[in-house]
Amino acid sequence: MKITGYRTLQTIHRWGRPIGDVNGVLTTGITDVPILLLTTDAGLTGIGLGAHGDIARIFPAIEGEDPRAVTALYDRMLASVFKSGHAGSVFGAIGVVDMALWDLKAKAAGEPLWRTLGARDPFVPGYASGLDYGLPLDELVALHQRFADRGFTGFKLKGGLDVAQDIQRLRAVRQVYLANSAAPAVMMDVNESMNRKQAVRYVDRIEREMDLTWIEEPVRRWDAEGHAQVGRAVKCAVATGENLTGLEQFTPLFAAGAVDIVQTGMCWGITHFLRVAIAAHAHNLPVSPVGYNANPVAHAAAAVPNHLATEVQDLAFPVGLRVDQDITGGGILLGSAPGLGIDIDEDAIAAGRESGNWSVPTGPHVRPERAGLRLGTEK
Repeated sequence: MKITGYRTLQTIHRWGRPIGDVNGVLTTGITDVPILLLTTDAGLTGIGLGAHGDIARIFPAIEGEDPRAVTALYDRMLASVFKSGHAGSVFGAIGVVDMALWDLKAKAAGEPLWRTLGARDPFVPGYASGLDYGLPLDELVALHQRFADRGFTGFKLKGGLDVAQDIQRLRAVRQVYLANSAAPAVMMDVNESMNRKQAVRYVDRIEREMDLTWIEEPVRRWDAEGHAQVGRAVKCAVATGENLTGLEQFTPLFAAGAVDIVQTGMCWGITHFLRVAIAAHAHNLPVSPVGYNANPVAHAAAAVPNHLATEVQDLAFPVGLRVDQDITGGGILLGSAPGLGIDIDEDAIAAGRESGNWSVPTGPHVRPERAGLRLGTEK
């Protein structure tokens, strides 16, 4: 079997609500979902989800190759751009190709990817996380009630600008999950919006009111000493890593004892997650992939010994995607369809003519001018 070419599609995800964090909110609740289709001479097509604008730079490294040599091709893609570097959009393209390669490998074996990767159990524990900063309190509670109805016992909220408001929201949502657990896991994600001392003071205020499981990305993603300083000063765990592009970027965090919950961006692909999970395991640390459309890395999460919980951001899937998994029992129950278990209805995609964009000036993917430089509470 040889790789012969690729096609790109784009669909949308309708969230049905504003989504975002302290950096910005996308009020339309519609985001673009790029799809990569990797074709072969065997008639099989591999599917990868995520931005891959640099695919033309990456594809020559895999063209004509057998897609089943996934990890070798992953390193071949990295080697093909080593002079210019593999961060950002280039790493994203590599990750999307990697998803498609793993999809092909499992399809060629006629089995779901979780089984190809050696998992025994197709159930992946999760936690609820609705990208919910833009929701008023009543809508926030209603959203998390829907997650609780699916059996979740832990949740994560977005916050970081108004600690009193954040505590109110945490209390209200925690009350929802008490129906499923006497001690729900409570997480807060501030998306790199603070400096070190701001983060310590912020967590201290929350921990006076309730038990906090983790604080996520309290400072900038590369600030190993800053994460370590926060970790030494608070009782809860420090989670970070979703925005790091490459295993080598985790090394300073491990060396500084700066991370307690090792995260990976699901959009960076399967191989990246597997390698980070192994490195975390060597440091006796749990790993937790951050949510993404159709939860593709959940297949790999099922196969590693130190998986803690996978972030689940929504209970529906993008337009035109049929995904063989159920969100139930507080996690993701993966199905038995070959590969990632994703089927594409191109007619449905063509009919969905709306478009969305994370990176509008007021959206969560654009860092505000005064992020990390605020003296006090801001609404």
